[in-house]
Amino acid sequence: MRVVDPHVHFWRLALGNQPWLENPQPNLLGDYAPMAHDFGPADLCTAAGDIEIVAAVHIEADAIDPVRETEWLASLPGSDGAGDLPTALVIGADLSKPDARDVLERQIAASDRVRGVRQILNVHADPLFDYVGRHYMREPAWRANFALLAEFGLSFDLQIYPDQMPAAALLAAEHPDVPFVLNHAGMYVDRASVVGWRAWRDGLRRLAGLPNVTIKLSGFGMLDHDWTLGSIRPLILEAIDAFGVERCLFASNYPVDGLYADYDVIWHAYAGVVADARANEKQALFEDNARRLYRLPIPETT
Repeated sequence: MRVVDPHVHFWRLALGNQPWLENPQPNLLGDYAPMAHDFGPADLCTAAGDIEIVAAVHIEADAIDPVRETEWLASLPGSDGAGDLPTALVIGADLSKPDARDVLERQIAASDRVRGVRQILNVHADPLFDYVGRHYMREPAWRANFALLAEFGLSFDLQIYPDQMPAAALLAAEHPDVPFVLNHAGMYVDRASVVGWRAWRDGLRRLAGLPNVTIKLSGFGMLDHDWTLGSIRPLILEAIDAFGVERCLFASNYPVDGLYADYDVIWHAYAGVVADARANEKQALFEDNARRLYRLPIPETT
């Protein structure tokens, strides 16, 4: 089974760049101490099982120094080879800070694989689910620096909860030249009520109404540690119904979602959900959409 994996994380603990990982604290992931070890491209390939990873996009891993993270990724052995992993980088940057332009420029200079930016924006009243404790999308300085993405030709990986989707839709509408990628199927977090479902469902529809927004179908284990094919099927199908096959892409969120399932189990579950789709639709979901969105190399044909 061939895939382009558009959401993986690598880290080296000796760099001291992921204190959240070195000192695990209670959060939505549950006990993530088993993940607190080095993880790089070779480890991903070992974990892949019968999945052929033909390309992969590294998503920033909440590094305290994103420039150092990008420089490390660019220095990995063989990182200049077109077929080596990671194939592309979505870098980190705090757009609320005055040095946002410098942070972006330094990372772009460090690697020609930079394709986009992610800054986690998740805010929640329950501390267990709250990531950042502030509403960046409401802050004038953050919004002003967001315009840098269009200037540098970068996409934005959008990680939010459903009640933040209306604000995100306004942001995407204000920046039609920036491709937005909604992370982890919109992170359907408030699952105990009809209100929570409607917030997620209606938020997806609102974002899907904007042509510059796509959705990454991934991260299901973070909010459903005991997920099954049956539990993720309605979420995936709802997202595909909202965005259309042409604006959806499957991803592993590995090694984070490796806390809940093996790499090949995740991908075979996705394949099971869309087993009756057309061949060209599967090709789009598992490879082509990610290649187009993150401007990945097209494989040579023989």
